[in-house]
Amino acid sequence: MKSQANSILKIKYGNEIPFSEIDGGPKLTKGSFVSLYQGELQGEGVLEELKSYFSEASATVYGLERITGHVGDKSGSFILEHLGKFENGILTSKRTVVPGSGTGDLKGIRGEIHFESGNAEEFPITFNYYFED
Repeated sequence: MKSQANSILKIKYGNEIPFSEIDGGPKLTKGSFVSLYQGELQGEGVLEELKSYFSEASATVYGLERITGHVGDKSGSFILEHLGKFENGILTSKRTVVPGSGTGDLKGIRGEIHFESGNAEEFPITFNYYFED
């Protein structure tokens, strides 16, 4: 059975540094972030993210995030794979649960979050999820 968890995501910590730059080519960066989730999805997310900047206002994004906490009345952790793009100050990404990454009561969880951020301190999200049989 498919379910939804509505929450607020807040960035608690973030740091992004370049690790490869070349004249006339994309700049590569690595970011480390800690997020707080409040609501039906509740807990802490630890994210490592890679970006390839084609300009200051355009980048592709890839990341892995472990969320530890609760989804409804179930507790444990799971990993989200982030695939997205950054354009003109807006990050748009699809965050998909990595199969087999659930622990505790969240073992067998599957699902995704479609995320869009702008210049804000908190972001509403909807986590669409289900459990494998």
